[in-house]
Amino acid sequence: MSFNPGLFIGQKLKNCEIINIFKCGNMGGMRRSLTTNTLVLISDYTKDLYKDKWIGEVLHYTGMGKSGDQDINWSQNKTLAQSKYNGVDIHLFEVVNKGEYIYRGRFELESEPYTETQKGDDDIDRNVLIFPIKSVIDL
Repeated sequence: MSFNPGLFIGQKLKNCEIINIFKCGNMGGMRRSLTTNTLVLISDYTKDLYKDKWIGEVLHYTGMGKSGDQDINWSQNKTLAQSKYNGVDIHLFEVVNKGEYIYRGRFELESEPYTETQKGDDDIDRNVLIFPIKSVIDL
């Protein structure tokens, strides 16, 4: 059974509210919670490191890791890559204004992850993972 956070699409939250609701960590763009069996994704447009982008109804979400090539078998990259089979619910928040998290709902992988070249935290080109995710309509 899916975790229901009791939120509505478009609802604005603070970081502390996300932590309390999902029982997840307080930092980073990919926050795993074993308690709620969720992976909270944060797409933060106020920061320049990750180049998440919408193409139609699909968000192409950049994986975890700030420098060097990202590894699909490392940490929450693996959780997201296996989310069609591991039973973990994916929930997305977007940040357009610093400190304001907009709930976008439950998401799932639309297709297999792929790689692209982006600059790392050290300003060196690297291979990053891009996860195409789309909204799940709960009936």
